[in-house]
Amino acid sequence: MDCIFCKIAAGQIPSRKVWEDARIFAFEDLHPAAPTHILLIPKQHISGLDAADGSHDELLGYLQRMAAHLARERRLAGGFRTVVNAGPDAGQSVFHLHVHLLGGRSLGWPPG
Repeated sequence: MDCIFCKIAAGQIPSRKVWEDARIFAFEDLHPAAPTHILLIPKQHISGLDAADGSHDELLGYLQRMAAHLARERRLAGGFRTVVNAGPDAGQSVFHLHVHLLGGRSLGWPPG
C-alpha cells in the first residue's frame, strides 16, 4: 500500500511520535495549525470516516478518547478541538482516517 500514514505507523517514515499502542499511532503534525496539533491514526487502513462501518465503532470511540487523554497530558484545560475531515471538499488530503487534536490557543467558531 502506498499510504503515507500507514508508512508512518509502520515506522518506515520518521515522525515525532506522541503515542502508540496496538490500535493507534499519534504524532505531531508537520504543519501545525495550533500550538498543539497532533494527528491520531488507526493502524488499520481506513480511507476516511465515510469508509468506516459498524465494525469500526469501537475504534472510532477509542480515537476520540485517546485524543482527550493526550489533551489532558498536554494540559489543555482551557479546551481543545478534535476534527475529522471527510473527503476533499472538507480538506482531507491524506486518505487514511485521522483525528486532528488542536489546542493551546483560542479556537474560533465557525472553523474553516
